[in-house]
Amino acid sequence: VQLQASGGGLVQAGGSLRLSCAASEGTVSSYFMGWFRQAPGKEREFVAAITWSGGSTYYRDSVKGRFTISRDNAKNTVYLQMNTLKTEDTAVYFCAARRLYSTRFYSPSQYDQWGQGTLVTVSS
Repeated sequence: VQLQASGGGLVQAGGSLRLSCAASEGTVSSYFMGWFRQAPGKEREFVAAITWSGGSTYYRDSVKGRFTISRDNAKNTVYLQMNTLKTEDTAVYFCAARRLYSTRFYSPSQYDQWGQGTLVTVSS
């Protein structure tokens, strides 16, 4: 599967953005999906993940209550709704896919396919 992330941009603190991850050459319903982010000079970190049907979701603590991951398998797309954005959310955001469940879904090494990343900049 090929992944294309979009929806990034410049937003003021407290604002919202919705990121999209569109899949091609495959069906996103076959994959456990995750969002990661990487700020300048920092390691890539887990943001959120969602199971194949969307029945279960997972978040890093710092985004719980602000971010929502969802998927529309009919549109072959996964979303990340980001509300109440903070300056520390500034990063390049990547979507990623893996076929099988892993208890280490928070680790970038567990994912097989990656999108190209979309930049989110939150200004104060």
